[in-house]
Amino acid sequence: MTFYDSVFPFYPHEQRKWVFSVDIIIVIIVFLVFASAFILIIPGIRGKARLSWMCRVIISLFIGAVTVVVNFTADWEVGSVNAVTTYKSFSNATVNADIGIHVGLNGVNITLTGNPIHQINETIDYNEQFLWSFGSSFNEYFNDGLKRGLPNPILYVSEKFTEFDPCGILSQYRISSHYASACMWVAFCSWIICNILFSMSVFIYGAYMILVTAAFILFSLISFSTVRNVSFCNIQFGSESLKTTFGGSFWVSLATGLLCFLIGITLIVLNWCVPEKLKLFFNAIEEDEEESTTRLGDSEHCHNNLAFEHV
Repeated sequence: MTFYDSVFPFYPHEQRKWVFSVDIIIVIIVFLVFASAFILIIPGIRGKARLSWMCRVIISLFIGAVTVVVNFTADWEVGSVNAVTTYKSFSNATVNADIGIHVGLNGVNITLTGNPIHQINETIDYNEQFLWSFGSSFNEYFNDGLKRGLPNPILYVSEKFTEFDPCGILSQYRISSHYASACMWVAFCSWIICNILFSMSVFIYGAYMILVTAAFILFSLISFSTVRNVSFCNIQFGSESLKTTFGGSFWVSLATGLLCFLIGITLIVLNWCVPEKLKLFFNAIEEDEEESTTRLGDSEHCHNNLAFEHV
């Protein structure tokens, strides 16, 4: 059955989009490869340095992975509502379904899951993605959904984000998400600089850079959260309205930012109060002792050689 010009009057199942994107999988695999490589090196590290080295590597890789992954996730803000609503255009048939919304920095995912999943001789389980990132037009995604005949609840929610909607939700989310994403990428760059400084044993400047990382992560969260201070039009399904709350990516980013802030402050305090303890944690004292022992051994060897030649 077709509506016109071979266009289906309902959403074809084979064209669904998924929240867990390929970009996230790639980033996770890359950081897991780095983690595995460092874990293989651990047996070659001697003494107590093994524990401190492993701790530094795991925490550092976690911070770097979070600052990259959250740019591609779709759960910065989430919400759902259960409602009885019409399912198809030109039909009075209603379904009981859960309508969900998952907002990320690049767009929004709208889900529709039947309760139960099999109703009116169909499987009601959909996930559609609409992007507002650079190079993408949200209206084009919406118009494409109209042509393909998306289910009514998905079209109704996605219409709230279009440019011609009087609520103006799209512009508010697009601007705040762009700034939040930019701050996250700056945080990732400062994280790289921080690791370079630590590897060069410049601890105080490394501590300052990890504070910069924390600051930009928190700036990203502030930028994204500003949209909640603006009054939106209600997304209403009968007597029920779709309400949203901050999702997993937001809270993980907040925890990571606070962790970076705590690490930075701790390193600065240790550097001013007990710099020897800080060097011990980064194994700098052991390296200095090894170098001193080596130099002492070389000097003794040279002295013995001179004494032998004199004899």
